[in-house]
Amino acid sequence: MEAIDETLLDAARRVRKNAHVPYSEFHVGAAILADDGKVYAGCNVENAAYPLGNCAEASAIAAMLAGGGRKINRILTLGPGTEPVTPCGGCRQRIREFAGPEVPIVSLGVDGGEVLYSTLGQLLPHSFGPEFLESRK
Repeated sequence: MEAIDETLLDAARRVRKNAHVPYSEFHVGAAILADDGKVYAGCNVENAAYPLGNCAEASAIAAMLAGGGRKINRILTLGPGTEPVTPCGGCRQRIREFAGPEVPIVSLGVDGGEVLYSTLGQLLPHSFGPEFLESRK
């Protein structure tokens, strides 16, 4: 078992407090260590028209791209409770756009409990990624 990256945990913890979650009250923060060595964080943003909301992972990816990062080296997700809060299926695919199957994903709840250490390949096996479209360029 590996240690939790405290820099990512602190970033996810800070940004989680800024989540806009008036409907679910389910605050989530995500933090990415990108290829440029910087940490980018994002929180979930709900919308009254439910499909228009953003997950924390999608917000962190957008922050990474806006800040100049291009690849995810590691990601941490932090949600409420004691159970690990893993990326949803859509976010697993979003992460896959910027990360390979070997990229570590650490998921946990803010109140302690189990920490889930996995890779993107474990959470999204046999995934479809950008390399499948390279022959189309």
